[in-house]
Parts: sequence; C-alpha cells; structure tokens
Amino acid sequence: MVRIFLNVCLSQQVMAEDKQWVLISEVGDEGFHEDVVDILKQHFHLICLKEFLKNPVLHGPKIQAMLMWNYSPAAEPSLLSCLPSLKVVVNGGVGIDHLDVPYINSLGVKVANTPGVVSDATADMAMALLLASARMVVEGHLISVDSKTTHVPQSLMGVEVTGSTLGIIGMGHIGYKVAQRSKGFNMRILYHNRNRRSVEDEQAVGASYCEKLDDLLNESDFVVLVVNLTPETTGLISHRELSLMKPTATLINVSRGLVVDQDALVKALKSGTIRAAALDVTHPEPLPRDHPLLSLPNVLITPHTGTNTHATIRKMVHLMVDNALAAVKGLPLPNEVKTK
Repeated sequence: MVRIFLNVCLSQQVMAEDKQWVLISEVGDEGFHEDVVDILKQHFHLICLKEFLKNPVLHGPKIQAMLMWNYSPAAEPSLLSCLPSLKVVVNGGVGIDHLDVPYINSLGVKVANTPGVVSDATADMAMALLLASARMVVEGHLISVDSKTTHVPQSLMGVEVTGSTLGIIGMGHIGYKVAQRSKGFNMRILYHNRNRRSVEDEQAVGASYCEKLDDLLNESDFVVLVVNLTPETTGLISHRELSLMKPTATLINVSRGLVVDQDALVKALKSGTIRAAALDVTHPEPLPRDHPLLSLPNVLITPHTGTNTHATIRKMVHLMVDNALAAVKGLPLPNEVKTK
C-alpha cells in the first residue's frame, strides 16, 4: 500500500512538472470566469498578468502560451517582447480584429481562436434582442415592477415578428444559425454575404440571396448584423444605409460596434428614419455614460454577452486548451488563424 501511495504521488509530481506555463489576464469579472479555471488548471500552470508584470524577467522565459479573454492580455509588442518562449496566442472568441496576426506570426508565434462553439449562443442572443425590441419586453417589465403602476397603457404596442422579413448581413456560421431560428417564426429570410451559400443551404432555411446590400435594407423589417470586423465592414452601416431601411425597421447588431456608424445611428433613431436598434456590441464597451445612445427610448443595449452562457464559455475554454496544448507540443492547431 505504501508503494502504491508513493507511486501515485510520484506520478502526480511528474504530471505537475509536465504542465506548461500560460499567461492569462486574471480570474474574475474582467477575466476568466471562476467556473472555467478548473479546466485550465488541469493542463497548465497559470500566471495572471498583474503577477507577471511584477517580474517579467523571471516569468517571461517560461510562458509558452497566452490565453486572451475579453481582449486581455493585449498582444502588444511591449508584452510579446517579454515572452521569448511564446508559441501561441489563443483568443477566446471568433473575432480577431484586435490582433495583428501578421506581426505575431513574424515572431514565430501562432494565433488561434474558438469558432463554431460560440455560434448557437450568439444566434440565440440575436433572436433575444430582436424579440425583446419588437415586443418591448424591457419597457413592459419596467411598467410591471413600477410601484406607481395601476394599469397597463395601451400605448405599449410592439411589432409583429411572425411573418415579417428578416435581413441577415453576414451568412456565416452564426448568421446561418440565426436563419434556422427565424424559420420557426415563419419569417421571410433575406441575406447578403460575400459569397452565396449553396442552394441546399438556402432551401434548408428558406433564405433568398441579395447580391446588393441595398435590396436587403429596402425590404427588411429586421436587419441583423453578423459580420467579422474588417476594413471593409468598418462603418458598413452609416447614414446612407440607414436611410434605405424602412421607418418601421429595427437594426440588431451582434458583430462588432465599429460595423455601425454610431453617430449616424443616433441621428436615424432620433429622426424616425428607423424604428429601433438592439445592440449587444458598441464602441467602446461600455459606452461613455453620457453617450446619446444610452438615453434614447428606442434603443436596447446589452453588454456584449452574446456568448455568455455557462455551457458556451466552457466549450470555448476547452477549445482554447486544445489549441494551446497542440502549440506547445508542436502539433497542428485545430483552429489556427492564418494570414491570407
């Protein structure tokens, strides 16, 4: 029994010594959720950025992976230069607009993200925003819990979702999931994308391709933005695009704040050019407390929580671990982001 116990202890010691060091931002509200830290600790020794910065000369050489969550730690040259053994930067999420991939690669460091596992939760969020805005859910809640409420005003009148026209800008994995959900509401589905999807994909959700973005904007009752942030999509929706939308239309954004010209959006919402906006993303995040979007009655804003479910963040962290382990072992990364 003693020998077995000693063997177990030695095995555990060897496993602990085999673990590589990774740099993370922190554990808590501004970093990795406490519920997922156990996944990381199974495979790695963790060091938080604040602790690392106390002695980068000591800690830098042993860091082989950097795991980014909510854009932190920022992959800036000043930090990367302190990590001579770094093999990979893994981003929690799909968007990599905050990463200079060519520069990171030039250092001999790979980049990975976590596509696929975020699609369902983000598509759910898009539909939640659409429905909440259309049916004035937040306004109804505030009336219902107000101590002064004695009756429900008849002016609390939403718009019909079932049978309406939905325009999806960006029919990638998430956009397609939005279309699948919308089919259940018997919505007419239009989409605009860089590349047209297969006939089979279109028929499966009843979607029609709009080669011209203008056509989609003209016809849609709800417009959902599900694009990656690139130089081409920055400011994609501005004064001209908003002017093409129906005055009864709602804009839903679950992509990135910079896809929308927020000054143009404020003007459109104030003037009645469009009915409403429902945003899970803004620029910056959070908005300054005096930003005009925060005071408009026809805006619904959530704090970039499209992927925030316990199941999804655990899937994301598992995928981050898979990519980091592959990198430190010299194996192909499951989700490497490569420059074009």
